[in-house]
Amino acid sequence: MLLSLDSVSKTYTDALSTVHAVNDVSLQITEGEFVAVQGASGCGKSTLLLTAGGLLRPDSGQVQVDGQDPYALTNDARAEFRARTIGFVFQQFHLVPYLNVLENVLAPAIAVAGSETETRDRALQLIERFGLSDRQQHVPAKLSSGERQRTAMARALLNKPKLILADEPTGNLDHQNADTVLGYLADFAADGGAVLLVTHDDRAVACAKSVIHLQNGRIAEPVANAV
Repeated sequence: MLLSLDSVSKTYTDALSTVHAVNDVSLQITEGEFVAVQGASGCGKSTLLLTAGGLLRPDSGQVQVDGQDPYALTNDARAEFRARTIGFVFQQFHLVPYLNVLENVLAPAIAVAGSETETRDRALQLIERFGLSDRQQHVPAKLSSGERQRTAMARALLNKPKLILADEPTGNLDHQNADTVLGYLADFAADGGAVLLVTHDDRAVACAKSVIHLQNGRIAEPVANAV
């Protein structure tokens, strides 16, 4: 089991209101699965993804990624675990603006010990695979949206993660680039990884093997076949 959430809840409270962003959610994702999460804006999709990825501690319940509870680790150990095990892909790319493509792809290696030469070689291979070889010295401001997203995909794959968490990765892309990104995610799952993807894109849903519908922080329907 690559990802397991057991009765996970996360609540945001301020002076005016209490929002149950994730409310008693349980799910399991195994190797080779590609799962899409759908729901209206504000229903808890992004909070679910951040909690599953060890970036946002739940108020209750347990998260396990590849058999490990990331929230049981120290901050440094959790950061290294995330870097080794999880690849994050976000709609807004989150590239470092002053780093070029190669440097952005290499950024996750900071948290993981390994051969500098091997890591750089893998980064260059990924850059080539994503059709960015002639752009590797460009900073994000000089890239198109599709090139930025492909850079983010290459970065997510650098440390050979077992799980990819993707938050609206096609939201800023045209049809051709969206199809390219979805193809890479489908290939990743087919090769034995797992993908949990938050999306409003029907094309992304069509690529998934199963779909989860969230409503007010809860799973509104059982996991259902996407076909």
